[in-house]
Amino acid sequence: MATEGPVDQSLLMAFIELTKMSGLTQAADVGCGPGRVAAFMAAGGLHPVGVDVSPAMLEIARRAHPALHFEEGRLDKLPFGDGTLGGAVCWYSIIYTPPQLLDEAFAELKRVLVAAGCLLLGFQAGGGETVQQGKALGMTHSMTAYRHSMDDVTRSLSNAGLQIYATATREPELEHESSAQAFVIARSPKLQESELRDTQR
Repeated sequence: MATEGPVDQSLLMAFIELTKMSGLTQAADVGCGPGRVAAFMAAGGLHPVGVDVSPAMLEIARRAHPALHFEEGRLDKLPFGDGTLGGAVCWYSIIYTPPQLLDEAFAELKRVLVAAGCLLLGFQAGGGETVQQGKALGMTHSMTAYRHSMDDVTRSLSNAGLQIYATATREPELEHESSAQAFVIARSPKLQESELRDTQR
């Protein structure tokens, strides 16, 4: 993974192992782009589905990784049933979500995760400022990206009912990076004993 440094890859590996611990290896790469992270997940033993809003990106991903499955979908309306995923990765996909809409996005991610499921976020760290990006593949206009603060992200995750498991930041080290990079691993709460008995009836 040429565009991920050693810290990034170690967090992705931790996500893979935590997802396996949920008992469900189905996982999503949300905002998958060309499918690079989905392929990394598959190599680690998960069964990923790549999701992206851009048909052009999905076409690139399917050509690059013909053995993997990719679907068109949005972060705020995922193409999965309730509690059907052991894990989900948003690798720099929440950068297109305004801070005030993070609660809604994270609630949707929690919806699709099984109890004890794992969520990994990667994003450009900042104070909520906006950055204009050039036209992305499949888009006819420039896009607004947001450099989220760690406090805003972890607060919104908690508001959505997800539990913070680990956080990390690192300084820019790759050629295309101009700001600190932030990462959060969150978990969907485990079922209580009484809830577990109910699901077994």
